[in-house]
Amino acid sequence: MSGDGQGMSHWFDDDAGPVVRPYAMTRGRTTSPGQHRLDLIAVVVTEQHADDPEEDGTLSPEHVDIVGLCRDAPQSVAELAAELDLPIGVVRVLIGDLVDEELVHVTRPVPPAELPDESILRDVISGLRAL
Repeated sequence: MSGDGQGMSHWFDDDAGPVVRPYAMTRGRTTSPGQHRLDLIAVVVTEQHADDPEEDGTLSPEHVDIVGLCRDAPQSVAELAAELDLPIGVVRVLIGDLVDEELVHVTRPVPPAELPDESILRDVISGLRAL
């Protein structure tokens, strides 16, 4: 490496500071237990008993940010990814970690297959109108 710093230039962005690869935040993991069930619209809520996450030395700053954002108001997985400016895959792994640590819980949307049939709903509406 030359002394003029040219070898390091691709690891630094003047506006953003040092570049950290997303997989570094997840320690190289691309999945976590239960991640396959985290839809983009799944809602993440901080557990009532969750203490101050900043005091937990095992959590990354991103973990702490997620707990803080969800404590203020429940957030969808997509909203968290946008707010943290992180790829959705990374956010899913981080949320999976927090679920395992019981710091947050996830409320999943009702699968379309479990929703009532539209024709049944129309029949109910017609019946109500007939009353």
